[in-house]
Amino acid sequence: MQQRTKVESFLNPVFVKYLSKFIIKMAQAKPNINVVFVGHVDHGKSTTVGRLLYDSGMVPEQELQKLKEEAQKHGKVGFEFAFVMDRFKEERERGVTIDLAYKKLVTQKFQVTIIDAPGHKDFVKNMITGASQADAAFLVVACQHGVMPQTKEHLWLLRTMGVEQIAVIVNQMDTVNFDEAKFNKVKEDVSAVLKAVGIKPETVTFIAASGFHGDNVVKKSAKMPWYKGPTISEQLDLFKEPHKPVELPLRMPLQDVYEITGIGTVPVGKIETGKMKVGQKVIILPGRSGRGVEGEIKTIEMHHEAMQEAIAGDNVGVNIRGVGKKDIARGDIVCDAAKPAKVVEEFTGQVAVINHPTVIAKGYTPVFHIHTAQVPCQFIELVKKLDPKTGQVAQEHPDFIKNGDVAIVKIKPIGNLVIETQKENPHMARFAIRDAGATVAAGICIDLVEKKLGAEKKGAK
Repeated sequence: MQQRTKVESFLNPVFVKYLSKFIIKMAQAKPNINVVFVGHVDHGKSTTVGRLLYDSGMVPEQELQKLKEEAQKHGKVGFEFAFVMDRFKEERERGVTIDLAYKKLVTQKFQVTIIDAPGHKDFVKNMITGASQADAAFLVVACQHGVMPQTKEHLWLLRTMGVEQIAVIVNQMDTVNFDEAKFNKVKEDVSAVLKAVGIKPETVTFIAASGFHGDNVVKKSAKMPWYKGPTISEQLDLFKEPHKPVELPLRMPLQDVYEITGIGTVPVGKIETGKMKVGQKVIILPGRSGRGVEGEIKTIEMHHEAMQEAIAGDNVGVNIRGVGKKDIARGDIVCDAAKPAKVVEEFTGQVAVINHPTVIAKGYTPVFHIHTAQVPCQFIELVKKLDPKTGQVAQEHPDFIKNGDVAIVKIKPIGNLVIETQKENPHMARFAIRDAGATVAAGICIDLVEKKLGAEKKGAK
């Protein structure tokens, strides 16, 4: 404490005042929401996002002029808004989004992180990554083309990755002379696909827009007096604030474990669900022993401030009475002792294969990335293959699955792994599968078989 005061005495008083204001401002910051734009290639996602940022004042006129010249240079006249998001040379030359792009936008209600996900089939893996990070999504459908194969695939993947808030932009209305009948036809067709993937169309907002011309992006369009719904900008604030799952049991995956002189062992991580309180009894699973380690929360610190309680979404460092550095490691989970997670013998996953060089068959053993853990797991049974466009069973017990396939599979961890089902705790159910430096598949846990363990008691002293 003396050391901190000494350092503060060197600070300029004006800077200290500015710093205090900044801290207060950060504390009063608007809630964050991650919104992904998805849809079939060339249906105008990047252009719509670029227009949204430009009309919201996030892209200066000078920058747009530069992008216009850049678009002309690549023979892509009219692509200037898309170039706001498509930053890479190959994207500009090909006119397609390859990687994910992120931009911040502040609305009346939220700090929005906009994720522009690629529509081209070659880059579905990046789209899945975007979907897995999203709280809400805009599905962009070009009015003159309507529902396309990837419109269906993207909706199904949004559902697989747990995105529940979806709005549909019926885009490029200028190409059909802003015709209400054309809009209604696309709305009807998309509604049928929504039903097929288990989404009620009546809960989804359909927005008639022209991304390129800016109709119903930020400003209301005078060319579609028949359209009474929100603009894209207004819809951002109509999404619900992402829920902090404090009602679920405590789960904190460990990001790292430090040994700090005078304090002891300090595991750090983000609380995914629930609440953590000083004095709370916890169990850390699986722990180095594989049987779990029991302890009691002694102190909680966030941003160098001691706290009595922390909740879902907080990044904290904790000292746990009775737990040493050798007992735990990155990938372990701090759980409420009364409601612990399960170390699994095997689990059933719904998996989307996105980037495998050949095919996946029984016996395949890649590395699964689940919360902060990395555990080799073996495919022990391919139960059934699903049609990605409808979610219906396409084939029972297939011999293999390949890129583009969605399947129900049984998986056995080679080692100790904590995972939960989508139904019990969706925040602890998602996983990515990586092999040879690439993400080959992603999925969610839908069922599990618990491994029977006896906890190693490291009783509170």
